[in-house]
Amino acid sequence: MSALSPSATHVVVIPSYDTGPLVYDTVRAARAAWSPVWVVVDGSSDGTADGLRAMAADDPGLRVDVLPRNVGKGAAVLHALEAARAAGFTHALTMDSDGQHPADLIAAFMAASAAQPGAMILGRPVFDASAPLLRVRGRRISNAWTNLETLGAGIDDSLYGFRVYPIAPLVEIMRGQTWMRRFDFDTEAVVRLAWRGVTPVNIAAPVKYLRAEDGGVSHFRYGRDNALLTWMHLRLLLGFAMRLPMLAARRLARRPPFGHA
Repeated sequence: MSALSPSATHVVVIPSYDTGPLVYDTVRAARAAWSPVWVVVDGSSDGTADGLRAMAADDPGLRVDVLPRNVGKGAAVLHALEAARAAGFTHALTMDSDGQHPADLIAAFMAASAAQPGAMILGRPVFDASAPLLRVRGRRISNAWTNLETLGAGIDDSLYGFRVYPIAPLVEIMRGQTWMRRFDFDTEAVVRLAWRGVTPVNIAAPVKYLRAEDGGVSHFRYGRDNALLTWMHLRLLLGFAMRLPMLAARRLARRPPFGHA
């Protein structure tokens, strides 16, 4: 196993729900790139909890928490963030457990976070031919709404979950309301962090969509999850309207003086 020196400030968090054996490859790749790595098994029924616990028993850089039931991606991430904050960590990189995200970029994202600790480091997805066209077009719509809701704060992609968060403000946001617990987590997290003045830093990163015959697993349900995203954007638009004067003043403050490039 990797002999990387463990970071005292930055931790990798991997929520996992019924991804099958893919999670083992994801965790191995993450551990080869970083220490520590924390996995939150979100009520999986595929038997991977035992396998991950066995991996952690032989690896001090790997922690595995198993939730008794499925509570959703956002809730699983919050579980890890609260534990990480209590342990003294200040930042967390989140990545999916299904092999879509580039573990080889973990160190680069962590370095960007260390250079700008007040920022959120966001992956800008680079799609290949495996990306479903309907998913790509759908995220364009979601990104357009995000751009409006933040008044152009600079979030290139609101759905790509490979990113580094400053832990304290995100935990405070999530404790303050009951949403952001399921598929709505990724988008709402970056919008609400942007409202708090957390600057987005965008870094290009590839994303893979594995075919079912290659072990790919998707829990996205077009009807259910698009309805969830629609409700999320409705409440974010309401929040945007309430914050519009503040956001407009902040945007004006970012503009260079007249006559300057």
